[in-house]
Amino acid sequence: MIHQGVSAVRCQLPLIIKDAENGLTSLSRELFSELLDELRLLDALLKQCEQRIKRMNQNNEVCQRLDDILGIGPIIASATYAAAGDGKEFNNGRHFSAWMGLVPGQHSTGGKPKLLGISKRGDAYLRTLYIHGARAVLRHSATKQDRFSRWAQSVLARRGHNKACVAVANKMARMAWVIMAKGETYRVPV
Repeated sequence: MIHQGVSAVRCQLPLIIKDAENGLTSLSRELFSELLDELRLLDALLKQCEQRIKRMNQNNEVCQRLDDILGIGPIIASATYAAAGDGKEFNNGRHFSAWMGLVPGQHSTGGKPKLLGISKRGDAYLRTLYIHGARAVLRHSATKQDRFSRWAQSVLARRGHNKACVAVANKMARMAWVIMAKGETYRVPV
């Protein structure tokens, strides 16, 4: 039996292939061995791509500043810059966040606005990256006492995990806009 997850496959599959007593046929061993080789090749290719992105970010001042934001790493920084450039075509951070689809949709009738779930308009890949970055921020904010972490934990307590992830992603996008459009650098909230 093998546990779930890629890291478990990387660790346990070589042991399973080598174990002559586990009842696998020689054909099965051969096929699993080929699949393990493919996985190792993909790991090497992903590592090369990651290194290429890091090198490109070192030559881009905007990406370097974006990389300093909590929850934003080299991949999110480069994807943000590739999608939005310097961010100056957006009036403010809310417009940038709305462009990514990280704000609530609205339905108004009779002068009574009703907020819906996130609009999910814009770049789905970029929105997904920001939400995954927000998940990392939420996971690590439980042990921190800075203002941003306390805010994230209070949203988590009030609204639940998924809504807190979207709220943190929205805040990250607004911070990213300020850093891109205004030329600011990220300052850790105290």
